[in-house]
Amino acid sequence: MGNVFYFQWELDLLHWFQSIHNSFLDWIVPKITSLGNGGWFWIVVTLLLLILPFNRKMGVQAAISLIMTVIICNVILKPSIMRCRPCWLEPDVQMLVSIPKDFSFPSGHSNASFAVATAIFTRNKKLGIPALVLAALIAISRLYVFVHWPTDVLAGSLIGICGGITSFFIVNFIYKKFNRNGLDDARV
Repeated sequence: MGNVFYFQWELDLLHWFQSIHNSFLDWIVPKITSLGNGGWFWIVVTLLLLILPFNRKMGVQAAISLIMTVIICNVILKPSIMRCRPCWLEPDVQMLVSIPKDFSFPSGHSNASFAVATAIFTRNKKLGIPALVLAALIAISRLYVFVHWPTDVLAGSLIGICGGITSFFIVNFIYKKFNRNGLDDARV
């Protein structure tokens, strides 16, 4: 089952989210959370950025950020910490999404969302602000659908943000090193 550890305030916050359920939120929130399933939405965004020449540097940065942080979260931390999910502990809560089978800490949805959104934001504020808003909505949706503890979402978000920032410097170094920074600087 995994390790059972949480703070009381986390359970209280999750129960508060359960108390605000209504038909509209129960319809829209699972759709928002599904954008983070397997990181598919952010992978598509990254591929589009890589394909479009004027956004290629942003795409390279998003790809590096996504790869780095997914390794940290899903390959290293989740199987090492083995934190159980709130929905595993309270099976009576009516679920709006399928119950995940992997461990809870940190949130992969939050991680991938903030990794790519931060990468976009560091290169283009106009595109980055809506990306960060969507990342935040996806992260919060994980609490509403009762599959993550708040600290899972916080840790995943922070790792994603750090990955987005770190990848900014990595990409700048790579482009400078290989004298390629003139390729698409006009639009990034």
